[in-house]
Amino acid sequence: MKKSKIAILIPCFNEAKTIEKVIKEYQSQLPDADIFVYDNNSTDHTNIIAKKAGAIVRYEYKQGKGNVIRSMFREIDADCYLMIDGDDTYPSENAKEMCELVLSGRADMVVGDRLSSTYFVENKRLFHNFGNKIVRFLINKLFKNKIKDIMTGYRAFNYEFVKAFPVLSKGFEIETEMTIHAVDKNFKVVEIPVDYRDRPNGSVSKLNTYSDGFKVLKTIAVLFKEYKPSFFFNVFSMTFLVVSLMLGVPVLVEYFNTGFVPRFPSLIVSTILLVISMLLWICGILLQVIVKKNKQFYELYLNILRIANEK
Repeated sequence: MKKSKIAILIPCFNEAKTIEKVIKEYQSQLPDADIFVYDNNSTDHTNIIAKKAGAIVRYEYKQGKGNVIRSMFREIDADCYLMIDGDDTYPSENAKEMCELVLSGRADMVVGDRLSSTYFVENKRLFHNFGNKIVRFLINKLFKNKIKDIMTGYRAFNYEFVKAFPVLSKGFEIETEMTIHAVDKNFKVVEIPVDYRDRPNGSVSKLNTYSDGFKVLKTIAVLFKEYKPSFFFNVFSMTFLVVSLMLGVPVLVEYFNTGFVPRFPSLIVSTILLVISMLLWICGILLQVIVKKNKQFYELYLNILRIANEK
């Protein structure tokens, strides 16, 4: 398959109202780019409208944005990938700058930062605003970063990031997964503020505030465990240790003072909790060693990928 210099990726599910406008806007900004619309079981003829507008239309039949992104990243070869949504919420004026940052090598991933501009004014869904703030706070604290917009769907990537990114999420958690992966693997991440406009009347968000919000929080917890197992297991290890000491120390003090152990149940429970605490601590150490080894192999894989891409 011919490799594109710039590939614009648009995952779509029932975006007939806006998809033509989105395609036309990005065609005017990046006339040499190939625009790929991946239809995710739309029932409103999104695919037909996208074809007429000049996009390359393909299909992903597994429902969910993460599934669509997985297929896009596997099937499309390009020097720069620009990912946008088909709902006309991201202005095209930033597209050139985002792609230039990637093509010049100044960034592995460019993040279109909505939250520093008009997002909180334009977005009328109160809990979405609150959810974005919570996710941003958690990830920046847990992974020691200062990324301003964790869940934006407006991003640009280079070839190495796309081909070495293991997509595990099936739905809207995908952006959170991308951010954590980029931070953990030390990719060059650049953020630029972008204006955000709310969906036009008649266009409906596919994001469920509560169920998808819960999935995002669950994804953060799972990835935190997998990327930082030592920290994760140490938290639980220390909790069990503290409870063990609270139960066991008074029993020991009483034994040294009187020579008797009148509260055997407390001593038994304390001992069990102490053993669990030690096991959790050991698990954290072992898993952290595995994570470090995986990072070493990942860096070697990136080197191989870069050499193959240059040929």
